[in-house]
Amino acid sequence: MSTRRDPIGSLSVSGRDQESRCLIDSRVSFGRKGAFAPCVQLHSSSAMAASVEQFNAAKEKLSTLKKDPGNEVKLKIYGLFKQATLGPCNTPKPGMLDFVNKAKWDAWKSLGSVSQEEARQQYVDLITSLVGADAPAVAAKPAGSSKTFQSLLVSTEDNITTIRLNRPEKKNAITVEMYNELMEALDLAGKDDSVLTVMTGSGDYYCSGNDLNNFTKIPEGGVEKMAKDAAELLKKYVQTYIDFPKPLIAVINGPAVGISVTLLGLFDVVYASERATFHTPFSQLGQSPEGCSSYLFPKIMGAAKAGEMLLFNKKLTASQACELGLVTEVFPENSFQSESLALSKQLMRNVERDRLHAVNEAEVERLLERWLSDECMQAIMSFFQAKAKL
Repeated sequence: MSTRRDPIGSLSVSGRDQESRCLIDSRVSFGRKGAFAPCVQLHSSSAMAASVEQFNAAKEKLSTLKKDPGNEVKLKIYGLFKQATLGPCNTPKPGMLDFVNKAKWDAWKSLGSVSQEEARQQYVDLITSLVGADAPAVAAKPAGSSKTFQSLLVSTEDNITTIRLNRPEKKNAITVEMYNELMEALDLAGKDDSVLTVMTGSGDYYCSGNDLNNFTKIPEGGVEKMAKDAAELLKKYVQTYIDFPKPLIAVINGPAVGISVTLLGLFDVVYASERATFHTPFSQLGQSPEGCSSYLFPKIMGAAKAGEMLLFNKKLTASQACELGLVTEVFPENSFQSESLALSKQLMRNVERDRLHAVNEAEVERLLERWLSDECMQAIMSFFQAKAKL
C-alpha cells in the first residue's frame, strides 16, 4: 500500500503514520466565503481558491519557520493537509491508547465536510500568515525614516499601513511596552503617505486584552503609583485613537478581549472573521469599561445590549456583533478619493471629539479607583492562583 508524505514535522510519530512535518495552528484561518487572513486584501470583494502551485509553495515555506509552534498547531496543519489532499476523514478511529494517532485523527476529523479546495486555501492562508509572523519586524516608512518594533509588525503597501500585534504566543496580550509601541506606530502611521491604517493580530487571536502581568510589577511608589501610571498611560493610549487623523480599520482575525473590544467604537470600519468573538469580562476582574465604550457602545447597539456586554460579560460571536452594529463587512472601494475620505473622517470625529475626550477622562478616573480597590486586587490574585493550578 503506497503512502503519501505530509509536509509536517513529526509529532514523535511511530508506526504506519510517519507522515508529517506540520507547523501551525489553523485557528488563524477561518471558515470562509472568501479567504480571510490577517494580511487581508482590503480591495478584494471575493477570493479564488488557492491553486495547486500555491499549495505546494506553502508546503515549502514550512521549512523556513524558525520557531516550533507546538503540537496543537502541528495537529491543525496536519488536519488541513489531509483534508486538502484526501478529502474528509473516513479512516477508522485509532484506539484510545494510541494517543498520537488519535490526536491526529481528531484534528482531521474535526474539519468535517470542508471541501478539499477550501482546506487547501485555509492551509495556504495559514502558512502565509505564520511565515509573515515569524519574519523579522518590518517598520513603517514615514518621511524617509524607519522604525523596528519589538511587539509589532508594521508595514506600508499600496497606500495602506498595517499594524500587526505580534505576541501570538501570548495571544497578543498588551504589555506596558506594547502600549507605548502602539502609540508610536499610530503616530507614524498618521504622518506617513498612506491613505488608511489597518490594525490586526498575528496568530489565532486578535488580542486577549491587557497582559495581567502588568499588575504584578509594583514600582517603588507602591500600588497607588502603579495604578496612577497605568491610568495616565491608558488615557494617552485612547486619546491616540480619538485624534487619529486617517480612516482606521480593524481586521479582527480571531477572539478579541477587553480593551481590544472596547476600542472598536473608535474605528471607522471593523471587519471580522467568522471565528472572531468579542468579550469584555470586566466585572469578573473587578474592573470597569474603557476606550469610550461606556458612551459609544450604547450609541452603537442600544443601552440594553451594551449593558449585557459591559456589565454582564456577554461574549458576542462575529455575526452577533455585526447585527448589533459593532462589526461591519464594508471594504474600502478602489475608487475612493483619499482626500475626501480623510476629510470625512475629520468631520465625523470632530463633531464628538470633545465629548470623547471627556468620556475617556471619566472612564480612566473610574478605572483608577477600581485598580486601587481590594476587589480588583483580589480578583487578579484569584486569576493567577487559578492559573497556577492548571
